[in-house]
Amino acid sequence: MRLIDGLNKAQRVVVVVATGIVLMAFGIYLTSLGSPRLGWYIYPALGTGVGRPGTGLPAWLRLIIWLGLTGIWAAASAVVLRPPPGQTGRVRGHERAR
Repeated sequence: MRLIDGLNKAQRVVVVVATGIVLMAFGIYLTSLGSPRLGWYIYPALGTGVGRPGTGLPAWLRLIIWLGLTGIWAAASAVVLRPPPGQTGRVRGHERAR
């Protein structure tokens, strides 16, 4: 028995949205690694260099991170929103018109 078998459809949607929010926060953290910090980072009178911080991760690497996290979210959503075993996709109590 899966952990989510006891959840109704609305609760499953909440799980999917919460998973997306968590993955988005993690993606923002990952893609901001190595990025320049905002603010005053070198005072010209005290610094000896130009004061240009690193520019962060390359664009292709940020794209791969976001695509990977989106793929994880899509796969998790498919698993969570899948109907429980033994239940069809039809709504109970409604017969298909012939």
